[in-house]
Amino acid sequence: MMYLITGGERSGKSSYAENLAKKLAEKPLYVATARKWDANFQERIDRHQKDRDERWINIEKEKFLSEIDFSGKVAVVDCVTLWLTNFFVDTKNDVPLCLQQAKAEIDALVKQENATIIIVTNEIGMGLHAETAVGRKFTELQGWMNQYIASKADNVVLMVSGIPVEIKKAK
Repeated sequence: MMYLITGGERSGKSSYAENLAKKLAEKPLYVATARKWDANFQERIDRHQKDRDERWINIEKEKFLSEIDFSGKVAVVDCVTLWLTNFFVDTKNDVPLCLQQAKAEIDALVKQENATIIIVTNEIGMGLHAETAVGRKFTELQGWMNQYIASKADNVVLMVSGIPVEIKKAK
């Protein structure tokens, strides 16, 4: 089972995903995709880890999510935007290569049996228009990847002002 939780900044995506995971499992996994860019970012990561209680098993995985064995587990993957940033930077902003690599990872996740994966993403294209060419490239990458994940997901929820709106529901 795959869920995609999407929405704008501070729309309640992560809280919704975490609450869903805690309803579905006693010891859910939390997969953080952030890269430690500097000391300030490390402080942010530390703060987020402390916000989660002892029920959570924390895993840091910048890119290759398929290396994690999700079988029999419930996991929150937070978030696609930071995850894609890692591909984008490592490929020197090569959008087709990023899409190829990221889609391969999602395809591998879909194949894992008896797993519930709750993926958090951002609708960055619904915000301000990116001022730079590289920003616009990334916004397009994010939009295409969101569409791909949504097509593979069993359930898609759009968060609006803290309210979950079901976009796609498993049959």
